[in-house]
Amino acid sequence: MPASSADRIIALLSGPDQRGLVAKVATWIYEQGGNIIHADQHRDQEEGVFFQRVEWAVENGETEQQAKDFERFGDSIGMKTKVAIAGEKPSVAIFASKSDHCFHDLILRWKAGEYPCSIKLVISNHEKLRTASEQYGIPFHHIPVSKGNKPDAEAQQLALLNQEGIDLVIMARYMQILSSIFLDTFGKPVINIHHSFLPAFAGARPYHQAHHRGVKLIGATAHYATADLDQGPIIHQDVARISHRNNVSELIHKGRDLEKMVLARAVAWHLENRILVYENKTVVFD
Repeated sequence: MPASSADRIIALLSGPDQRGLVAKVATWIYEQGGNIIHADQHRDQEEGVFFQRVEWAVENGETEQQAKDFERFGDSIGMKTKVAIAGEKPSVAIFASKSDHCFHDLILRWKAGEYPCSIKLVISNHEKLRTASEQYGIPFHHIPVSKGNKPDAEAQQLALLNQEGIDLVIMARYMQILSSIFLDTFGKPVINIHHSFLPAFAGARPYHQAHHRGVKLIGATAHYATADLDQGPIIHQDVARISHRNNVSELIHKGRDLEKMVLARAVAWHLENRILVYENKTVVFD
């Protein structure tokens, strides 16, 4: 009988390359009675670092124990190891401001069953999206942010994230910078969508910067947020062609589709446990 989604384990490994790693992993899974469904690996030739994503079915019903055992096994062979059980749904919070295109796109994809997660709340520094959020059945929290109240506002946000057991924050065009204190205290992934092809045009008003520079391509970048503005590990990017005939408003209009698609793909890959971060880069497995 085929294993259900709850009977699968997904492991991500990274560490110094050495002979026999693929064989060691496969042998361990075989000896536990597991059946490998998919495996992919990559070697960074310059750094000598090995990366692997392996997914296998557990036949004996001891999924949680085997996941813990594999993590210890990964440590024993010198690998940094992250293990997830397929079917478990992480809790997600969406941070948004006034722009609603990424906000709606994410929630509609989730409602359609594309995302294996639970969207627990929306946090915004504006009231604009309250009605839409409540119509979707998602609790909405308005927390205004200014230079004078930013520490207090972030403390309120962190309290909500902790209360709901949030595992992932998605910044759906949330036009505020999260402080290093916030990121360190939260201690879990935050995915941001930036409306340019980073590292070009970081910071504010990137479409205006692009128009002023006369570029022929505009882009969007989904990345993990870090304390350095728009410098976090890049997950996904895409571009669209423009010309001298396009004004700033047209760039913004063209860019919105890019932003939705790039953020949607990045969130899907994260929730499917396809991303390994090392240094300030990512490996995204097929």
